[in-house]
Amino acid sequence: MKRPGYAFIQKRIQAPQTSQAVLRHKLAMTGRVGKRINAFLLPVLLAALLSACSTPQPKNINDVCAIFDEQYDWYSASKAVEDHYGIPIPVTMAFIHQESRFIGDNRPPRKWYFWIIPGGRPSTAYGYAQALDTTWREYQQKTGRWSADRDDFEDAVDFVGWYNLNSVKRAHIRPNDAYRLYLAYHEGAGGYLKGSYQHKKWLLDIARKVDQRARRYTSQLQQCRDSLDDGWFWRGLFGQAPFSVPLSPAQQAIAARVLWSQAG
Repeated sequence: MKRPGYAFIQKRIQAPQTSQAVLRHKLAMTGRVGKRINAFLLPVLLAALLSACSTPQPKNINDVCAIFDEQYDWYSASKAVEDHYGIPIPVTMAFIHQESRFIGDNRPPRKWYFWIIPGGRPSTAYGYAQALDTTWREYQQKTGRWSADRDDFEDAVDFVGWYNLNSVKRAHIRPNDAYRLYLAYHEGAGGYLKGSYQHKKWLLDIARKVDQRARRYTSQLQQCRDSLDDGWFWRGLFGQAPFSVPLSPAQQAIAARVLWSQAG
């Protein structure tokens, strides 16, 4: 019987080592692919989670009572602006309507080249109030609200109140004059005083729309403000007007305890 030669024995010894090397290579390649997939999917998943957590646009943005009935926290935030800065609720809400249509992550539309190549945006405006990067940093510095976010409604309306109060002081505009306040909001108080808006017909038209909406919101708010103020405790618990929609069993139990404690 012929004994196996040296080359045969060496090949048998090296075979497991070769298999292990191939296995290690495959595992390394799998890890690299996994990292690439994670690098691609992570931003997508993060964006999906953030969009899921964001506050949806109200169903009827043309009725301020419907807006506050759906998002009662927004009434509390707008009322805090009115109390702190003296800017009426309808004026603040009319500004937000014009700037973002109550969409928290709103941005100016991108420019597209040949319909497929994305370009830059015309400005850094972002959020409910469409505040620019530089103006927002100034607001944070002047107010000390370093954690304020432009896509947070409470922070955005506080910014609008702060900015409009500056226009009231510098340009001597009445707090309820939505028309002139919006011109100053767009041009800056300095630009407003120089009359930079006078030859911008499109801006004058928009300012008139904002003023008309503020007047409409004022009329609407007169019909529901008492209800909003009286039902603050209930809305704070359930986020809705008293008995506006059927309560869940858990909410019914809480409501029963509340009514029982008030009766006692």
